[in-house]
Amino acid sequence: MANDASTVFDVVILGGGSGGYAAALRAAQLGLSVALIEKGELGGTCLHRGCIPTKALLHAAEVADETREAAEFGVLATFQGIDINGVHKYKDDVVSGLYKGLQGLVASRKVTFIQGAGRLSSPTSVDVNGQRVEGRHIVLATGSVPRSIPGLEIDGNRVISSDHALKLDYIPKSAVILGGGVIGVEFASVWKSFGVDVTIVEALPHLVPLEDENSSKLLERAFRKRGIKFELKARFSGVEYTESGVRVSTENGKVIDADVLLVAIGRGPVSAGLGYEEQGVAMDRGYVLVDEFMRTNVPTISAVGDLAPTLQLAHVGFAEGILVAERLAGLKAVPIDYDGIPRVTYSNPEVASVGLSEAKAVEQYGKEKVVTLKYNLAGNGKSKILKTAGEIKLVQVKDGAVVGVHMVGARMGEQVGEAQLIYNWEALPSEVAQLIHAHPSQSEALGEAHLALAGKPLHAHD
Repeated sequence: MANDASTVFDVVILGGGSGGYAAALRAAQLGLSVALIEKGELGGTCLHRGCIPTKALLHAAEVADETREAAEFGVLATFQGIDINGVHKYKDDVVSGLYKGLQGLVASRKVTFIQGAGRLSSPTSVDVNGQRVEGRHIVLATGSVPRSIPGLEIDGNRVISSDHALKLDYIPKSAVILGGGVIGVEFASVWKSFGVDVTIVEALPHLVPLEDENSSKLLERAFRKRGIKFELKARFSGVEYTESGVRVSTENGKVIDADVLLVAIGRGPVSAGLGYEEQGVAMDRGYVLVDEFMRTNVPTISAVGDLAPTLQLAHVGFAEGILVAERLAGLKAVPIDYDGIPRVTYSNPEVASVGLSEAKAVEQYGKEKVVTLKYNLAGNGKSKILKTAGEIKLVQVKDGAVVGVHMVGARMGEQVGEAQLIYNWEALPSEVAQLIHAHPSQSEALGEAHLALAGKPLHAHD
């Protein structure tokens, strides 16, 4: 393998998704020389097959629902159906615009971008396109792909992954979604709005099982009202092709016929065959093991994003990439508090949270030291205008800070920024209660919840 690089880069990054490009941009900003290697398109899963295109579909779904319900607001409109090609054009235009912007940004920072399938060849080099790219430090950021379970083959025809679902050129009449986590719930929400008969199959006791149980129950109630079916505590046992679709069976004897089966049980790391183990990088089930500063056991190698066993969220990878870049540039790096990272499921209704669930708070502090409060959005003027139902639940350490904020309702993802500050700044309910929120706004609901927790409720019953 010839090395025709005239210099050794300060940082060589393998993978151009959220974690990789964030590390590249920040490192270059701090004066380091950077090579960024990506086998596909800059932006990775989030931009091309994840966050951005799915949220575009969810917005199209919201427009469809609002058109159907227009008469409730005195607006004369007729819902005539979904033009799936038009939806894809809208989605692809959003992705394309952001992609061009990101390409320009990387070029403007003078990051050396190399398109090709890279492989770690030593603790300080990556081989790509017949060349060896040398670096003083390597950042592994090769991301993740949709995963399946043993014996369940995703064929891209009637048994599909989220990658396939984003490109379907037709709207199925019916669908089974295996997995009630974020991906499964968001596609269920989209497809129901598009007119699909949807059934979610989830092995655990609740949808979005990583959320506070109260949020899961509120989402389940809303989904029942929308006509989205779900089978909980139902372990998948098999799928077979029928004349017109698939037949899905569960271990508890349920049999569901549908046009397609979407496998949405999570994502697995992309690490096989990339030379990581050969170079002595410690691994576990395909994940690259890291410490709180994203360092691997090899001193010259760090790992970020979905490749590491941390929260699989684009903004987590982004933060991890920045952390590594700043550490390599000699700045003081601060470990990430993963509980303090906002989490949003962009279904209808949205589920947003930051901090500890009630169960985790009880585990950490003890039941007698945990206080909770629920504020119903029925008391919030803007939520009433939007005709959304839901709730804000606060988790507090008794006589201390708010350690968890959990919200369900339309546009709750837009409220999670304030919730993030409340948790991360260890705010007391009385301190948040002093803040004046704009009226009418949904942010008032957060303020009212804290007023109630501080012992002075206004638009909430004692």
